Amino acid sequence: MTMSKPGEPPPEPRMRPTSLSTLCVAALAMAAVAWLVISNFYGEMPTLPWLPPLVMLGLAAVEAVLAQTTKARIDRREGTAPVNPLTVAWYVVLAKASALGGALFTGVYAGLLAWLLPQRGQLTHIGRDLPQAIAGLVGALALTLAGLWLERSCRVPPSPEDDQTRSDRPGGERSGGRSGSA
Repeated sequence: MTMSKPGEPPPEPRMRPTSLSTLCVAALAMAAVAWLVISNFYGEMPTLPWLPPLVMLGLAAVEAVLAQTTKARIDRREGTAPVNPLTVAWYVVLAKASALGGALFTGVYAGLLAWLLPQRGQLTHIGRDLPQAIAGLVGALALTLAGLWLERSCRVPPSPEDDQTRSDRPGGERSGGRSGSA
C-alpha cells in the first residue's frame, strides 16, 4: 500500500471504468474467431441451445434492477437504506465481468449470424439455429449494457470537499494531470 506524504493529495484509485473500446475490440475479435470456427465446423455441430441466451437475458434483468436500486441507495433517495460499501464493490466486480462477458458473447453470436444469414438458402437446418442465434445476440447485448449501467450506478458522487480539493489542483482536474499544452 502506498502512502502519500503530508501535504500531497492521496493517490487516485486504480480501478478505472470499463473502456468501450476494450469491449468493442473483444467483441470484434470473438466475432472473427466464431466466424472461422463456424465456417469450418458447422456441419458437425448440434443445434444451438436456448439456455445461454435465456441466462444472459435473466442476468441482464437482475443487473438492471440492481443498477436502479443501487443508484437510489448511493444517492440516498428518500425511502432507501444506505448501501454497504463492500456490496457496491461486489456489484462493480459483477458489472465489469458482465460487460466483458457480454461483449465476448456478442462477438460469438454476431460471428455466428454473419455466417448463418448468407448460408440460409443453401443449408436447410440453418432455420433451426437462427432464432437461438438472434436471441443470443440480444441477450449478450443486454448483458453488456446492463453491466455498464450497473458499473456506472456504483459510482459515488464526489462530496463538496472533494470538488473544492480538485479545483485547487493545477488544472482543476480530477486526475491531477497537467492542463494546457505539453
